[in-house]
Amino acid sequence: MKVIAIYNIKGGVGKTATAVNLAWLAARNARVLLWDLDPQGAATFYYRVKPKVAGGLQGLLGDDSELADAIKASDFPNLDIVPADFSYRNMDVELDHARKPVKQLRKALKLLRDEYDYVFLDCPPSISLVSENIFNASDVLVVPLIPTTLSLRTLKQLLRFCRKHDLDDLPIMPFFSMADRRKRMHNQIIAEMLGGRKGFLKASIPYASEVEQMGEHRAPLVSYANTAIVGAYQNLWREIQARMLP
Repeated sequence: MKVIAIYNIKGGVGKTATAVNLAWLAARNARVLLWDLDPQGAATFYYRVKPKVAGGLQGLLGDDSELADAIKASDFPNLDIVPADFSYRNMDVELDHARKPVKQLRKALKLLRDEYDYVFLDCPPSISLVSENIFNASDVLVVPLIPTTLSLRTLKQLLRFCRKHDLDDLPIMPFFSMADRRKRMHNQIIAEMLGGRKGFLKASIPYASEVEQMGEHRAPLVSYANTAIVGAYQNLWREIQARMLP
């Protein structure tokens, strides 16, 4: 089982759209679980699942709890959801009271290792105890970045945090999201990073209004559309899979 976190310190960079669409693509040939860790519950909404967990956060992370009890089926084969819950807003506090505060998500997911091939984590924007749990539970961090100076700054902050907390072995795969080729800055930054910075995925997701319309369809874009952006998500998933191969 591979755990793939879609993560960025910054919000509004396309994390949820990436998690929702990659999970659907992966489920065409594998058993997939998507855990919506963001209390806003956008990924849960897209998959038409009620944003509620019985017992709330304590029901998920307590000593006697099992993550399997919270899993809901989606409308798509091979794709299950752990929905968001508004109690997730207090996750840092709950984790801080645990005996091993940075290992709780890893512990919860370990029980599912024989049930799924991929677990996708749709992560809230923060750098916190929740983030440390995500880093410790994940096999790879996929980091969407808008091609701007501020967005690149958040990547540097993430890399610095990982070095400081002995997470150098955690693979980090940044890629450009919401890229607008009409903008000179976007083109310059993409060319600079892909030309001289190791680790960046070559696939990028263009800015497109179709992504914003996912809320109307309440489904992954790749499940119903036939546009260039669908091919972009397919390329992204293929490249991630290739990078994860031993």
